[in-house]
Amino acid sequence: MSEQSRSPHRRPRRGHRPGKGGGSGPSGQPPRPRDPARRTAYDVLLAVEQRDAYANLLLPALLRERGVGGRDAALATELTYGTLRHQGTYDAVLQRCVDRTLASVDREALPVLRLGAHQLLSTNIPSHAAVSATVDLARKVVGHHRARFVNAVLRKVSARDLQAWISVVAPDRGTDPSGYLSVVHSHPRWVVKALARTLGEHSSTGLVETERLLAAQNERPRVTLVAKPGRARAADLVAAGAERARYSPYAAYLAEGDPSAVREVRQHRAAVQDEASQMVALALTRVDARGRDALWLDVCAGPGGKAGLLACLAGQREARLLASEAQPGRAGLVATAVHRAPRDAGRAIAADGTAPAWRPGTFDRVLVDVPCTGLGALRRRPEARWRRTPQSVEELVPLQRDLLTSAVESVRPGGVVAYVTCSPLLEETDAVVGEVLDGRGDLTLLRAPDYLDEVPGLAAGPEGRYAQFWPHRHGTDAMFLALLRRDVR
Repeated sequence: MSEQSRSPHRRPRRGHRPGKGGGSGPSGQPPRPRDPARRTAYDVLLAVEQRDAYANLLLPALLRERGVGGRDAALATELTYGTLRHQGTYDAVLQRCVDRTLASVDREALPVLRLGAHQLLSTNIPSHAAVSATVDLARKVVGHHRARFVNAVLRKVSARDLQAWISVVAPDRGTDPSGYLSVVHSHPRWVVKALARTLGEHSSTGLVETERLLAAQNERPRVTLVAKPGRARAADLVAAGAERARYSPYAAYLAEGDPSAVREVRQHRAAVQDEASQMVALALTRVDARGRDALWLDVCAGPGGKAGLLACLAGQREARLLASEAQPGRAGLVATAVHRAPRDAGRAIAADGTAPAWRPGTFDRVLVDVPCTGLGALRRRPEARWRRTPQSVEELVPLQRDLLTSAVESVRPGGVVAYVTCSPLLEETDAVVGEVLDGRGDLTLLRAPDYLDEVPGLAAGPEGRYAQFWPHRHGTDAMFLALLRRDVR
């Protein structure tokens, strides 16, 4: 079950004991844990902490591998993502409840403490049950000695509810609004400040819209599906129980359940894709290419969501898409995504976009969705906020600039380039595009919102020429789009 498909946690029915029903699993498999939800959540949290694993990939795999479904799967998903989203808040509380720095707590024990804090402060699980079940888990994963430590800390946490703890651990909002929002909405302080800059807010304003954004990034997103043009229709997804989307003509929202239960998804005629991702790809296809419109390029296409949509749109126009991805493993995913596009319009290759395997000026349309901090997709990948630092941005910007420059060189005069990031940070968006524009005399910055008339409130940057999606305004990832035409000389 994916994170987006979980059901909200509810108090167990009378007589229901979470974790009951152990015993042996399938032949050759270890016995199923007595409390599979908490054990699975813990294993994911530990892997995220120690191995930089991605929860949205590991959790569904573990649930399938262990045969965890129904209420246990829903609880495991809530515990995993709830803990990751609110980790900053819980760490501030836990720091007050241990007699040493939180950084010195055993790395195996810390996820147990965070898991317990989430149950105590943000779910309907009774306090005694949350402490008891978490300490039982601790005995299994960190041993009896450290389980006593977990028990003592969680009993201190249980002494106050979340709002009471926030009044104790959060800085004063009047004197330190960024620090206050950082604790209350569980984002690193530097991220709060960077997002406020993008929104044009300053500490003196109270950071009202910034707070709305932070809150939205902690909400559970709906699953958004894309019907691949020429292979399925949004109406097919609606007939399968989804709700027609607000913006994309190819999208539908799945209220609950596993996306793979939808026939079109199983048959690869539809896929999971955020609506903003669909719209930035669609915008590229709406610009007049001023001449030939036969060859399209996706410069860094992995894992292939936008490439899959573009290949289908290209096929409907008798054009062809080349989808390039530097990492061979991800290039394989791209190949799957573009497979069976209408008129066999999609082809995937493993190639480095900064050292093109094609001649300059070959393509009519080019999408360059650059590697970025991913801070626009925190609803789906909440752990990214704890992995990225200001140094991460500094390291990514030169690559982003090189990829955009390569994309511009790859498009013919008169053609168009879409620069896309799943990050709203100014350093990764406005600054990169501005630097490339300033260094060349053959580019025109188009007004991207003009190609997305159905979406309000997108205009950003100089004269409102960039398009910026936002979770709190549009219910999508915070996707950025700039459209550039290479001038004819």
